[in-house]
Amino acid sequence: MNRSPDGRDSDEDLLARIAENDARAVRGMVARKLPRIVGLASRLLSDRAEAEDVAQDAFLRVWRQAPKWKKTDARFDTWLHRVVLNLCYDRLRRRREQPVAEVPETADTGPAPDSGLRHEDEQRGIDAALASLPERQREAIVLQYYQGLSNVEASAVMDISVEALESLLSRARRNLRAFMKSQAD
Repeated sequence: MNRSPDGRDSDEDLLARIAENDARAVRGMVARKLPRIVGLASRLLSDRAEAEDVAQDAFLRVWRQAPKWKKTDARFDTWLHRVVLNLCYDRLRRRREQPVAEVPETADTGPAPDSGLRHEDEQRGIDAALASLPERQREAIVLQYYQGLSNVEASAVMDISVEALESLLSRARRNLRAFMKSQAD
């Protein structure tokens, strides 16, 4: 059994146990991966309930794939992110619309109402800027900045070269700066 430095089972070990219908392994995998999956889907779909549905579909695929998983295949995280992206894009195609600038409301954690309003305004601006990007640029930004994936991991999820990812990120940053500047004028 492979354990990480913090003593947790590796993803591959959890998958092996999931393949044996170990309910504890399923709970462990869900606890480990759910927040990031819902976060990714929420940013792409702009709908928390739909993001939770995507997460449920993704975990059903994990459960179905577990008996067939081989360590020589892609990294589990890369595969899981690709599954979530595909499920999101399937839903967007069914809706026949692009992601909108709105995201699920967040709790006001600021000490004063005006600071919370400023934060919400800033968040709406960021969300609008992200929504203005072409789909592939938005995907690259979300995977790297919001999901915390490295260039190598994000390029594997997107099935492109690292150089192509870096080009997308460069264009996305340039487009974000231009959008923010146009909003400030």
